[in-house]
Amino acid sequence: MAVPELFNGKKIMIWGYGREGKSTEKWLSGHTSPKSVTIFEGKPEEMLAGAGDDADIIIKSPGIVWPPKGADERKCDVISEKITSQTEIFLHEYRMKTIGVTGTKGKSTTVSMLAHVLGELSGKKVILAGNIGLPCLDYYDDAAGDSIVVLELSCHQLKDAKTAPHISVFLDLYEEHLDYYGTMDAYFEAKSHIVTKQAEGDRAYLGENVPELVSASSQIRVIPGEGELEDIELSLFGDHNRINAYFVKKICCDEFGLSEEAVINSLKNFEALPHRMKKIGRFGGIDWYDDSISTIPEAAISAAESIPGAQVILVGGMDRGISYSVLEDYMKEHAEYRFICMYATGERIVKELGTDLPNVCFEPDLQAAVNKAYEITDEGKGCVLSPAAASYGYFKNFEERGIVFGELVRGHGSAQSV
Repeated sequence: MAVPELFNGKKIMIWGYGREGKSTEKWLSGHTSPKSVTIFEGKPEEMLAGAGDDADIIIKSPGIVWPPKGADERKCDVISEKITSQTEIFLHEYRMKTIGVTGTKGKSTTVSMLAHVLGELSGKKVILAGNIGLPCLDYYDDAAGDSIVVLELSCHQLKDAKTAPHISVFLDLYEEHLDYYGTMDAYFEAKSHIVTKQAEGDRAYLGENVPELVSASSQIRVIPGEGELEDIELSLFGDHNRINAYFVKKICCDEFGLSEEAVINSLKNFEALPHRMKKIGRFGGIDWYDDSISTIPEAAISAAESIPGAQVILVGGMDRGISYSVLEDYMKEHAEYRFICMYATGERIVKELGTDLPNVCFEPDLQAAVNKAYEITDEGKGCVLSPAAASYGYFKNFEERGIVFGELVRGHGSAQSV
């Protein structure tokens, strides 16, 4: 039975009506003949109280916490049996032509690199979709025929996965999203489904710090040998991006038979994505860089070490309970960098340092931090927004945070966050 037919004559509930929920509604309208489609934007407690009892299928948006902690397991199991996702629907149809990529950092850059190189060299139609902000069901029709799908997958999209891509990539694993998952084990379990749900004949490419996984698929540990990164020339900063590019080179050569030389030449033309160590420009004699995508301590350290002339680093945002000890130790050991801490995590970092460090200060928000950066950054040096924390509570998302940062830099404190 074709995938759309599974929804015909059924009572469908779309749980969550953001970008993905609206995309799902559009796909259902154009491809299926359900008995009814309802939109639900309520809480899990309302679902437990019977909001979804009448539905045959519940298509849940990623990020909605389910099942809620402490809830009746039997009731949750009844509802969970009805739940699917946009990603699950898409993979049910197209998993054999899909390369799925997850990891704590580097996902968006890696899928974009893959789509760029394969688009130039494979001779096939290449579709980029997923967590990068492109709902996969928007490309359901485009994926038909001789195509390759490159799908960015977040931990939320993978948490309840029953299906995995034919080719899976698990780049790296760092402490993240503990406000949602509670423990690193639960976070890793969610992401691990990109491999553990694969079938015999599938292949998985794993980064060096990804723990061992049990799966029916063949697993390839991707660890560049000595000198193997030196041949990769990029316009992007940082060795981590060279490692991302190494994944791309290996997949393109091993899976699609492309030549190393052609792949390396194609990678040279790849441009950095917005808000990822992206240079804004020179203002007031200072080089300003937007790395708003940074949400973990390791990302801020990488930005400091990767960007030429970096001197001042702006860190801080929403506190999700992750450890900042690695960044705090780095601050103590590297007096050559100046750190402006802000918001909840910035306040926590300063408190946990427990002593006045001459290279660390606190400012309450991004506007004050930019003003301070103009005061303390030496002419000809660089200032980087690399928050090592989520944007929520202060900005709608990391994109808005990066945009506001650029406005503040250009207007020297005149712009306001929303």
